[in-house]
Parts: sequence; C-alpha cells; structure tokens
Amino acid sequence: MRKIAVIGTGYVGLVSGTGLADFGNEVTCLDINQEKIDILQRGELPIWEPGLLEMVEKNVDTGRLSFSTDIGAHIREAEIVFIAVGTPSADDGQADLSAVFSVAETIAKNLTGKKFIVTKSTVPVGTGQRIREIVSEQAEPGSDFEVISNPEFLREGSAVYDFLHPDRIVVGTETSHGRKVMEEVYRPLYLIETPFVFTNVETAELIKYASNAFLATKITFINEIANICDVVGADVHMVAKTMGLDGRISPKFLHPGPGYGGSCFPKDVKALSAIAKGGNYEAQLIDTVTAVNEAQRMQMFRKLERLLPDLEGKTVTLLGLAFKQRTDDVRESPALPIIGKLKERGATVRAFDPVAMESMKKHHPDIDYADGIYESVEGADAVMILTEWNEFRGLNLGKIKEVMNQPVMVDCRNLYDPGTVRKAGFKYACVGRETYSEKLS
Repeated sequence: MRKIAVIGTGYVGLVSGTGLADFGNEVTCLDINQEKIDILQRGELPIWEPGLLEMVEKNVDTGRLSFSTDIGAHIREAEIVFIAVGTPSADDGQADLSAVFSVAETIAKNLTGKKFIVTKSTVPVGTGQRIREIVSEQAEPGSDFEVISNPEFLREGSAVYDFLHPDRIVVGTETSHGRKVMEEVYRPLYLIETPFVFTNVETAELIKYASNAFLATKITFINEIANICDVVGADVHMVAKTMGLDGRISPKFLHPGPGYGGSCFPKDVKALSAIAKGGNYEAQLIDTVTAVNEAQRMQMFRKLERLLPDLEGKTVTLLGLAFKQRTDDVRESPALPIIGKLKERGATVRAFDPVAMESMKKHHPDIDYADGIYESVEGADAVMILTEWNEFRGLNLGKIKEVMNQPVMVDCRNLYDPGTVRKAGFKYACVGRETYSEKLS
C-alpha cells in the first residue's frame, strides 16, 4: 500500500483517486475548491458518473479514501503526488497549464523526503521537464524527487470500468525505482498481466494526444463518409459495418452523428496541433479534423432547415444536451452551437436530457427545460435527437406526432429506421442514409 495525494477533484482526479484507493492505496483527494470538498465529505459527488458514488462510498468506509483542502499538509505526508488538475484550451489552442504549474510550485514548497510527482493531467510534450525545473528551482537544495507521466484513458460514462479494466497502463519514467513504485501503485492490474508500457516522459505525454487525436479522426472520417452517403444515395450503416469487418480498421468509433465533443477530444486535438506548430510543423490532418467536426454541427442544422425552412417563431425541441449518453457533460456538446443558431434564427428552444439540463443551464439559462420527453415535444414544430440516450430509442411515435404542432424529426444519432418514422407521418432526416432510405420507400 502506498500513501498517495491526488491534487484535483475534477473528473480525472476523482475517478483516478477513488480507483487508486480501490487498489488498496491510502489516498487523499485534494482541491482548493472548498465547496467541492464539502460536497464530497457529505458523501455526495460534484460530477455525475455511473458507478462512481458506490466506489467512493466503499473506499471512504474502509478508510482508504478521504478528501481535504489542506494541500500542503497532505503533500508532505504522501510518498506519491498525482497532479490531476484541468488543462483547458487557451485561445490559441494550446493547453492552459497554469493550474499544473501552480500545483508544481505548491509541491516544491512542501517537499519532504523522497517524492514521486506523477502527472495524470493531459499535458503537452515537455510539461514533465518544466515541472522538474519548477520543483528544482523552488524546493530546498538537495530535495529528492522524480517526475513521472501516467496519462489517463477514461471514457466519460464508463470511467469506473475503464480505470479498473484498462487496455494498458502507460508510465513515463526515467528510473527503475520509478517503474517499481508505479508497478506497486497499480499492483492488482500488474498481477493480472494488464499490459504496462514503460517509456520516457516525453513519449508518454505524446501517447495520450496521439490516441485521442486518432479516435477523433475516426469519428470525423465516418461523419464525412455519412455526408457523402447522403449525396450519392448510399447507406452509411452498411458502409461502416463492412469497413469494421476489416481487422485493420475495427468497428469502434465508426458511428455517424453530429460530431465529437466533451472535455478531451476537442481540446486534445487542438493542443496536438499547437504542439506541432511549436516545432514549426503544420499538422494538416489534425487541423482538418477540427474543422470538419465543427462543420458537422451545422450540417445537422441544415437538415432541420431543409424540413422547416422558416424557424422564426417556431418551437424546436432538443432531445439530449450532453455530448454523449451516460454523462452530464455538455462541454463542446453539439447542442451548444445548435442552440445558438436556433436563437439566432428566432426559434423558441425547448430541451430535455435525463441528467445534463443543470449543466446546460450554466450556458443557456433562458431556454425552456422540460420535465420529460413527451412534455418537451408538446406543441413543438420540430424535434432534434442530439444524444443517444437509451430512453430516446423507443419513443412512441404516434403519441409524439399527436402532441406536436408539426411532425418534423431530425435524428442526429440514427436511432430510428427512416421508413418506420416516415410511415408514422413524420418529415424525417438522419445522418448518412437519407437518400438511400428514400429510394427504398
């Protein structure tokens, strides 16, 4: 068992800290935000993530997990300090590392004994070296520490499972001692032969960005193919399914829709482009991924415009606000620019999401938030399905048509068979199979 301090109780810090406690370590999750720590100490969560509350409760009850704002004291007591603070995009696309460097300064001021400083936050190549310089400059002369990179690969909505059953553990370390310590931190995974990748810090930092950029590229590619399918009369589902049968491609992340969002892919793709520019290299493919993804949101809006050209004074219902199902995260959600465009065109926006409405109210407090699915579509002139929540997959189309002002549906997640919806009396648009399905009708 290792004594660990995790600085940052956001998505990454809270899931990682709780998971490390579940592996048998003694973990204190730390934050300067007193309100968040108060919430956690009351046995509640500041974020919504399936399965996390139960794992927090279990590890708090065993005494392995605690929460505090006394960052300095717990740094001094810990053997291993994880940095898990946010690295949002700056205006130029680079990762804002101010929180990371502030933590590094705090660690330097509280360095006692041998310390392993582990970067869990997603950071550009060279951040580990800069952390090392900050600590060296500000700590007492002769202080003994090592900086390690240990990027996370958590999917929102499945983060607890991903932490406990990872595809791989990546560790960037310069020493055999650092490798041994990290093997012990993740001992339950090491014992069951989970793949461990040991490399230098710089490579570990880049692995995270490369992984996310590739997945974002795959999503963007199939969306581009979906748009081509609409033009030529092909079925993107059959295209994607057949592509996925090729072992070199695989079917994962070949699901057409309104574009990727969330806290990772958008900022990480932009940050990777900024890293390249910093080395005087233009990452053309990466830049195009961002541009095509942003355009995909307006592609969905144009589908609505084709079915309902005059939006002035019309009521449009959005089913789903989170960037994907099983999360309340609306960061970079396709719903954000679509709401903005609807307002610009003079439409009244109504919305329902099982868990993300409170999150969206921080961005758009003035839209109409409904209490349920069928309440949200009553009197509406159109409905757009933006998130693939399971409860949106089995809608009573007859009931919806009966209460809507006009039966118009834009299915941005392809949850329905086009023929079935059209036979129910709807004007219907989907992604990558519109003209194909019309030919079959």
